Amino acid sequence: MCFETTVQRPVQASGVGLHSGVAVSIRILPAPVSTGIVFLRTDLDNFPIPASWRHVARVSYATSLMRQGVLISTTEHLLSVFYSMNIDNAFVEIDNLEVPILDGSGQPFVELIRQAGIRQYRRKRKYLRIRRPIFVEERGKRISILPAESFCLTCETDYGHPLAGRRSIEMEVTPERYATEIAPARTFGFADELDQMRNMGLIRGASLDNAVCFTRDGVMNPGGLRFPDECCRHKALDLIGDLALLGKPLLGHVIAERAGHAMHTALVARIMSDPSLYEILTFDQLAGRVAQALVTSA
Repeated sequence: MCFETTVQRPVQASGVGLHSGVAVSIRILPAPVSTGIVFLRTDLDNFPIPASWRHVARVSYATSLMRQGVLISTTEHLLSVFYSMNIDNAFVEIDNLEVPILDGSGQPFVELIRQAGIRQYRRKRKYLRIRRPIFVEERGKRISILPAESFCLTCETDYGHPLAGRRSIEMEVTPERYATEIAPARTFGFADELDQMRNMGLIRGASLDNAVCFTRDGVMNPGGLRFPDECCRHKALDLIGDLALLGKPLLGHVIAERAGHAMHTALVARIMSDPSLYEILTFDQLAGRVAQALVTSA
């Protein structure tokens, strides 16, 4: 994709917040060139909160954004879809504090984007290209990013469960592969942790309609899993949503080993804290470098 994009026409969806349990509606609207993704709290006079690493607030069980005390929670699924489906600019009107969970995956948002259509601007899209390896590690968990000429990811998970043991996926992320291999993967939890999470004020809107719930040796959802490695794929979905906070399409190979929202956003902050770690370039500039490298190596 060489040029910036937005949605062609408005689309909307309604549901409940996974953690707050509140009813919420969103409306996705076209936005001008170089706007980025901006949430507008319609219940608070359209107060704007850009989807940016600068506004990351909480990252425990979801990624929340805050600006001047105004919160938007559980942003990662929608941002993951915008990023992977090549939507650079959009306004997201939202009438409460949490993005609706819908069926717990990115698939309903993919369908919304397809319904909206994509409009291409004449402004060239700018990419953020990683120049050298970056690592974040903590307590046996690790996330790193290596230089690459496309956006690739490797995601490894291990929840010590018969249906959610050690899993790994690796892929170059394209809109087509994302829509079929990542977007349908749902958020998940474990039955023996539900009371603790509710006592923490979380998952008030959770149900078997919007989350996978694992028992000691199985799964409570009547339809079972959508993929044998659904947990790993959903973690990849979350990872992409958090990387979207960079504000530009990423060129690099991200490797996440048992990482979560906190480490994802720590990696984003690490990248943005040091301009020597990356460069900003257009698709034409990137293509020129690749062509030159091929000539040089011939």
